[in-house]
Amino acid sequence: MLDAEDGYGGRYGIVLDRRTGLMTATLRVIPASTWLANRADADTWVANWGGWLASLGYLPALRWVTVTIDTAPEPGSTLADTVAAALDPDSPLAARQIMGQLVEAAPAAAADVDTRVSITFDPKASPSAPAGLTDAAAEFGRMLHGLESALGTCGVTVLGRASPAEIAGVVRTAFDPAARGEVNRLLAQAASGRPGRGLGWAEAGPVGAEEEPGCYRHDSGISISWAWQEAPRQNVTADVLARLVAPGRYPKRVSLQYRPFPAAEATRVLEAEVNAAQFRAIYKRRTGRDETARDTYDQARARQAAAEEAAGAGVCLVSMYVTVTVTVAGEAELPRAAAETEAAAESSRIRLRRMTYSQAAGFAATLPCGICPAELARRMPH
Repeated sequence: MLDAEDGYGGRYGIVLDRRTGLMTATLRVIPASTWLANRADADTWVANWGGWLASLGYLPALRWVTVTIDTAPEPGSTLADTVAAALDPDSPLAARQIMGQLVEAAPAAAADVDTRVSITFDPKASPSAPAGLTDAAAEFGRMLHGLESALGTCGVTVLGRASPAEIAGVVRTAFDPAARGEVNRLLAQAASGRPGRGLGWAEAGPVGAEEEPGCYRHDSGISISWAWQEAPRQNVTADVLARLVAPGRYPKRVSLQYRPFPAAEATRVLEAEVNAAQFRAIYKRRTGRDETARDTYDQARARQAAAEEAAGAGVCLVSMYVTVTVTVAGEAELPRAAAETEAAAESSRIRLRRMTYSQAAGFAATLPCGICPAELARRMPH
């Protein structure tokens, strides 16, 4: 973990991969609900998001972007602390009892929702060729300024860059869900400027973890991770993932990872897809085979993608990772949590596949640490 300055007097955290030199910073955002907005506004947000993704192809040092929606039942620590500080000991007993009952019932009725945009930067691919770690962090910070300002037009409010303590808190609560309330207290204490023990990077990782073929055991939790088997083949709307990312009874993280093609390479990729679709059509005609509806659809989509790229759209490799967690005390609830997650994915037209024997990698891909399973697979010896 590196502690960097954002240029405005604030500090933010950068996770450094010591092996590859990749650097990852995380933006904290609050998305606007499309259900409460005019359709024209929602369409504008979607168009601006497409433009934001297209701009990534012109940043050679940017490797990938991970958007994560982290939901969990509210542990009640924030509400309990707020009520305890505001409660008048001389108030009527009935009023104090009502507030106490409200605090006890809140975790079952409220949700803790956190949305993050993690950006991974490769200093070696930067045109400025930064000489050292300090220069690389400065170059990364300048790139983040432009991405932050453009992201604000995509229907989200950018709260700022996550501090080292906030990133450590996200990782800690993922590995130790029973500590969510205490971690929230520490982060709230640090944000208010009150003195107290902070949360360090050394405390973020698990005390113990064990990977099994179908699940991942870590500290006080047990998790199951999935990756999508294929993208939806039909046209989808802006709220297609609403059911999957909606808060539920169990802590859940849904991450979409975008790996942009460079603008010049995107043209060649799409032209190759169009040529491949045409070759398949010609081959089937010459061999006397009938063209299937799937072949016709693929050919039309390849041409449409090429036309959109020529008009300025970007091309990205997109993957999705989903992790659901239950506490060790509630291990019997793990099959139910898995079934609910898979049902929500089906309703969102997403086909998930459990990451058997890769549960640790899928779990880490949903954390703000710059983990890309596709990149990890390239590093593995054959």
